[in-house]
Amino acid sequence: MSSTRLEHDLLGDYQVPKDAYWGVHTARAVDNFPISGVPIGHYRSLIRALAIVKQATAEANFELGELEPSVKDAIVKASIRVAEGEFDSQFVVDAIQGGAGTSTNMNANEVIANVAIEILGGQKGDYTIVHPLNDVNQSQSTNDVYPTALKLALIFEINELLKAMAHLEKAFQTKAVEFKDVIKMGRTQMQDAVPMTLGQEFAAFSRMTMEDIQRLREVLPLLREINLGGTAIGTGINAPVGYPKKACEALCKLTGFDFVLAEDMVEATQDAGVFVTVSGVLKRIAVKLSKTSNDLRLLSSGPRAGLDEINLPPRQAGSSIMPGKVNPVIPEVVNQIAFAVVGNDLTVTMAVEAGQLQLNAFEPIMCRALMMSITQLRQGCYVLADACVSGITANQEKLRLSVENSIGLVTAISPVLGYENATLVAQKALADETSVREVVLELKLMTAVEFDELLGNIDALVRPRTS
Repeated sequence: MSSTRLEHDLLGDYQVPKDAYWGVHTARAVDNFPISGVPIGHYRSLIRALAIVKQATAEANFELGELEPSVKDAIVKASIRVAEGEFDSQFVVDAIQGGAGTSTNMNANEVIANVAIEILGGQKGDYTIVHPLNDVNQSQSTNDVYPTALKLALIFEINELLKAMAHLEKAFQTKAVEFKDVIKMGRTQMQDAVPMTLGQEFAAFSRMTMEDIQRLREVLPLLREINLGGTAIGTGINAPVGYPKKACEALCKLTGFDFVLAEDMVEATQDAGVFVTVSGVLKRIAVKLSKTSNDLRLLSSGPRAGLDEINLPPRQAGSSIMPGKVNPVIPEVVNQIAFAVVGNDLTVTMAVEAGQLQLNAFEPIMCRALMMSITQLRQGCYVLADACVSGITANQEKLRLSVENSIGLVTAISPVLGYENATLVAQKALADETSVREVVLELKLMTAVEFDELLGNIDALVRPRTS
């Protein structure tokens, strides 16, 4: 028995594996795009989104008399199974592909069609029962299906990233509370500045994360504007009257999201600006996470020749040649995630800029770049929270001694002594390798009682004056 079946397209006949749910269009794309080795089936949210869009369009077409009931029902059932992940292995087209996502759309059409054919009792490839283009792709074009599915997939992914960021923010906040009374020196430009608490330092990490959560939430409404029903270039050719509205309503019902049709479908079909916005927010998140990771690496540097203010939980041996060395591997991996996200942002920017006339042909690379960024940021947030932040401890005695011995204390006494005297104290303490307190007493600028009263109140040193 033959292990293949014969299918046909505009280029001629093609042998397709008999058991494959994909067909000739997918097969040619697999041959044409052996690029990254990562198939679109790797991106679970994209396949789920494509199937939901196909289900919504089938229901809209049925309401408008474009599909027979049995065909509609089979497509809907097939789409649900695809959305649930049963056929992810059948989405074999490379994530990097030419054709503006046509190969991805064809892969979805063929898989859903063949699943529907089996539901109706037929054999794969018998497109007289359910046709990938005439039925599954009825009233559609890649140019409205693909961007709509991509936006839906991004909503799925962003909602998961928001959960991960909230988890990280909570980890920082927990440490902020734990360290609220741990006094230390703050630094500006890598030099001693003024006292603060370690809790304030971690509270700042928490706030930075919280603000990025807010920025990320703000892009979600932008992703809910779609061009479904615009078909090829936004004019709606080959779609029946009323189809865009019904398809949008079906999509809203299936997802629970408030999608809206673009006011200008021609503009919406060619304008991929929303993906620049999303990518820009992801870059912001990545850059700030990397800055925080840099701080954690610096604060934990040592243990003898660095700052050694905090201890990161040891995760693995740090060297093949230096026994006992433990490296800050978790912050380091977050740094590298940030580097990748910044690179992905440039990819998205260039791809959006490269659009021409009524279509942007480069949405597949936007999709891959955005999915990679979100996935890596999501995992990075969980890893940073659970494998690093939650286990951080403070070297409290060392932190307090650093405050007592810091030249930065002169800032706190300069309102009493004046700037010139405070500068003199700082210079003498540094030159004599002694403390600020000792110099102040030696120069009889303050009594011991006055000095201790001024600097003995930690709250007065570190708490913002809010009233």
